[in-house]
Amino acid sequence: MIKTKKLLCGFELPVLGQGTWGTGGRDTADPNADDEQLAAVIRHGVSLGFTRIDTAEMYAAGHSEELVGKAIEGLDRGSLFITSKVWKTHLHADDVLKAAENSLKRLKTDYMDLFLIHQVNPDVPLEDTMRGMDAVLKHGFARAIGVSNFSLQRFQKAQACSSNKLVLNQVHYNLVVRECEPDLLPWCQANDVMLEAWRPLRNLTPCPLMDEMCEKYNATAAQIALAFLLQQKNVVTITAMRSVAHMPENLAALQLSLDEEDMERLRHDYPGQLTISPTVPL
Repeated sequence: MIKTKKLLCGFELPVLGQGTWGTGGRDTADPNADDEQLAAVIRHGVSLGFTRIDTAEMYAAGHSEELVGKAIEGLDRGSLFITSKVWKTHLHADDVLKAAENSLKRLKTDYMDLFLIHQVNPDVPLEDTMRGMDAVLKHGFARAIGVSNFSLQRFQKAQACSSNKLVLNQVHYNLVVRECEPDLLPWCQANDVMLEAWRPLRNLTPCPLMDEMCEKYNATAAQIALAFLLQQKNVVTITAMRSVAHMPENLAALQLSLDEEDMERLRHDYPGQLTISPTVPL
């Protein structure tokens, strides 16, 4: 079983989950995708312990959610942790509620464990969006709410607009992309909020430091990169697992324990660090 992290408020989730970006398509559904195989891969991941599945209405225009629904059909819903996200074109209050309802239909489940605002839309007042997110909880469509790709200032404003606790902020964070480290990460750690890293394994830079770590811990670069994130307080992550081949490697990363000195070396000396995400800046 994959270990969990728990906030003081009681919110708890597995530290590593299956991401579904690219599953069944990207911005639109891929007509050539093998739906049966893709659903089988997700289901296999669950059988190995990857019971947390992250998806979104934007992924493959809803088809990724449908594939998750197919994958979890007949499984014990209580043993799963399902996250989905509302896209930035649906952030008016009524649209948020409708988006959550539609996600549930595609997922073929009665509730989501976590529902997130996927990306910022400066044209929609946060007050309006958060009314919709609060309504999602009130209707029982989700058990917890949070955001994705929010700066610290915007997160704090969103929290001020909601009558419910925002438990998580999902951001671009890995050994290369460090945008969250100066203010958002320490604030989350001090204020009982989970920070979830997406693309934890992208753009790993071959370098003597990583070679040294891999040899010392008898681990792959991907495992070192995951361990760097997961050893930090209130940090969890998701990684795409569209093939079963990488699942044992990802699972083994959970057994790694890096020395504090090595954590600091990776934090300060890993080459090519970026202070702003090149994909979705905060």
